[in-house]
Amino acid sequence: MTLNAVPIIDVAPFLAGAPDEKRRVAAEVDRACEELGFLIVRGHAVPADLVADMYDVSRRFFELPLPEKMKARGKDRSRGYGALGEEALSYGLGKAAPADVKEGLYEGPMDVPDTPYFRGREGAPHFVPNVWPERPAELPRIWRAYYRQMERLAADLMRVFAVALDVPEDFFAGKIDKHASRVRAIHYPDQHDAPLPGQLRAGEHTDYGTMTILKIEDAPGGLQVRTRQGRWLDVGPVSDAFVVNIGDLMMHWTNDRWISTLHRVVNPPRDATLGTGRLSVAFFHQPNYDALIEC
Repeated sequence: MTLNAVPIIDVAPFLAGAPDEKRRVAAEVDRACEELGFLIVRGHAVPADLVADMYDVSRRFFELPLPEKMKARGKDRSRGYGALGEEALSYGLGKAAPADVKEGLYEGPMDVPDTPYFRGREGAPHFVPNVWPERPAELPRIWRAYYRQMERLAADLMRVFAVALDVPEDFFAGKIDKHASRVRAIHYPDQHDAPLPGQLRAGEHTDYGTMTILKIEDAPGGLQVRTRQGRWLDVGPVSDAFVVNIGDLMMHWTNDRWISTLHRVVNPPRDATLGTGRLSVAFFHQPNYDALIEC
């Protein structure tokens, strides 16, 4: 049977530990990852007030004047502020298109130990120091707390993935305990002017890592997922849930049993030019940089 919508899966029974429930949840996840590469996760135990704080402080950052936001610009695009029009995700597929209609704030691992694994020649490129905005003053504290919740949820989901793939539940544990994951708040502003031909809020692309954990809000012009049959499915927000998608690395790790799916963020309707701003928060999970990826 082909999935016609992104399945909603409650992972709380798995985390509670009953063997039968673990197998049931893992089977649901396996089907979703095999057929669509996307699922919507409930029962994640991420505090709702922290999610609200993350949205509030990130939105206030994007409301600042551009010169203030540019103070948080890193030396490369892996950390700090990225301005409107600086990225075109479809380039990664070799498709020429105008720049995406979005801006973002990108930060990586928090409180990185000062040891050779993290600071040495091999590790340093993966653990570049974060570039924090001066305002809002509480942003670093809230982002750190959110990051910690995301890495905990990612570790929980990797346990689910292991059972779904018929390997020991702790199979991935030693491969993600020094991960180089990143969190990004992505702001899609109101589109007062019509976009250029072929221009989207985010062009079609796949993600690179093990998985992406995404929080989205209800606003016109949203996420779409391309099915194996070539149809684009809308992914709407679900209360108290996260959208999770498989990345290219995880697809390779499963010997292509699971799929890293093309997705995009489309523009709002042209008759809805006000109140169409959209904010998403994505956690791009990666394994340890020296993890052996084999299938």
